[in-house]
Amino acid sequence: RYGMGDVLRAVAIIESAALRIEDRVPHTILAALAVAFVIRLVVNLSIWHSLSLLLEYITHPVPDISENIGLEPAEADDDGIESKPGTGSISLVDKKKPGRLQCFDPSTLQLLGDVPAMTAAEVNELCSKAKQAQKSWSQTTYKERRVVLRTIQKYIVNHIEEICRVCTRDSGKPKVDALLGEVMTTCEKIRCINFNGEEWLQPSYRPVGPMMAHKRAYVEYVPFGVLGVIAPWNYPFHNMLNHVISGIFSGNAVVSKVSEHTSWSSTYFGKICRMALEVNGHDPDLVQTVTGFGEAGAALVSCDDVDKIIFTGSPGVGRKVMEGASKYLKPVILELGGKDPMVFCDDAKIKDVVPWAMRGCFQNSGQNCCGVERLFVYESIQQEFIDAVLPRVKSLRQGIPLATCGADGDVDCGAMVMEGQIGIIQELVDDAVKKGATLHCGGKRNPDLPGQFYEPTLLSGITSDMRIAQEEVFGPIMAVATVPGDDDEECIRLVNNCSFGLGSSVYSASQSRGMKIGKQIRSGMFTVNDFGVNYLIQSLPFGGVRESGFGRFAGPEGLRACCLERSIVEDRIPGVRTTIPSPIDFPIKKEQGLPFGMALIQLFYNESIFGKIKGIFGLIKHG
Repeated sequence: RYGMGDVLRAVAIIESAALRIEDRVPHTILAALAVAFVIRLVVNLSIWHSLSLLLEYITHPVPDISENIGLEPAEADDDGIESKPGTGSISLVDKKKPGRLQCFDPSTLQLLGDVPAMTAAEVNELCSKAKQAQKSWSQTTYKERRVVLRTIQKYIVNHIEEICRVCTRDSGKPKVDALLGEVMTTCEKIRCINFNGEEWLQPSYRPVGPMMAHKRAYVEYVPFGVLGVIAPWNYPFHNMLNHVISGIFSGNAVVSKVSEHTSWSSTYFGKICRMALEVNGHDPDLVQTVTGFGEAGAALVSCDDVDKIIFTGSPGVGRKVMEGASKYLKPVILELGGKDPMVFCDDAKIKDVVPWAMRGCFQNSGQNCCGVERLFVYESIQQEFIDAVLPRVKSLRQGIPLATCGADGDVDCGAMVMEGQIGIIQELVDDAVKKGATLHCGGKRNPDLPGQFYEPTLLSGITSDMRIAQEEVFGPIMAVATVPGDDDEECIRLVNNCSFGLGSSVYSASQSRGMKIGKQIRSGMFTVNDFGVNYLIQSLPFGGVRESGFGRFAGPEGLRACCLERSIVEDRIPGVRTTIPSPIDFPIKKEQGLPFGMALIQLFYNESIFGKIKGIFGLIKHG
């Protein structure tokens, strides 16, 4: 790939060369060279690829599945739930309904309905159906797969508000957070895979070396078969479709176990995927949704029909998944969250960085794998930063994020998906304050709201011995640590004094300084003077190190991770094949075999020209 600067330099060189030789070379030859150059330029700039895809999109419009997917009142209307707001704690289990999982709106505690709490036998049955559907799907062309993804994309862009509403109702986030974190990321994933996926899955040709010069070697990417996905609860739409998109494009079936805390929405989201397959003539059983508790997730891990597991969640549960998969030697990808640092150097402008701190800490009420959990502010600007950010944290509006139950839905921060998470957050905040941190605002459950709300909180004076500096919070907490003496090296030490390593960001007036600091942070991702954009560049792999897990999704690495890497060797020239020289053919000739092999090594690997000549004579002598 070439940048525009490369193109302009190349054009200038050609123009200069043309002026020098125009009197000696016929114009027809110059014109032919120019045409060849333009053609090569078009190919290398992916212009041809872009045009061919554009032509494909124009000549092959995709169907609209809107009429095939009926919306329930709760999906079509903010005030579409008839049940009354709940009070007190909720239970996902109703003894009167065995085998069912209760679903609630975490902001109003309204009962949304129930879904099956699947048994191991039911999970195995779904996986068997997916495996059968994958057999024919694996034979489809990339164009056919793009059509399915385009059909999903078309539905998404025509039903943005409905999808945001369903996400909001099931997970308690404001619609804008749903739009940014659920819809936009999913659309970009589809765009990126449709544009680049076929190229990323093409055979990767490898150098063969002089001894095997007559051979062609490459790696091909073969679908695993059935991918088992265990998805978290923070972004129910994207976390489900994320792996469906890459999974089916790479030729796999996908069976997703959704969180028991956000299962209500999975019926609607699964219907979108299955209908996109069905209207385009494919078996909808290719995509399956599993609902239930731990038993269902364990069954997915142990199912013989599932070839690989992709898990997103806590390190503790991730270890259990890995342990379960190890019994079957089943490969896993683990994305286990993080304690992402955001660094503000002393030369950063406060007015420019405050909005990023707010978005990083309070997007989706802090329930983000790559949200900002630790803010490192250089000592000389810390007080200015606190003075600037405190009024903004205090002004955040928290409440029911939909226009229902007497609310208008005009809020900045929504609810916590899990009731239990509130207790975890409170323990971490209390520990920090007990050990010397300053609580500027928040620091408790919101007493004015009946749902699962924790107040937006600002803490400063965070030190490494506090639990909140080491354990994932997953809540609306801005935790500020001081970088003493504005020392870059001390900043790096403080940032790396943590067992997680997912994402990171550094803000500095000097990009080179920011890059120097960032490259020494042990994390899977890093951004200078920005936050969260890694995930909107879906050509980049997503994942971390240490307690943040291993393996990647997104980018060519993530798409290829859905495949078995198979090494292929074939003859480069028809009729020219490898033969076994007689000295080393069975039965081996004692007097010739070893000297012949030694001569062969001398020829190909001795750096001395005399050594190579000696090898040639040895081959002649002993061959």
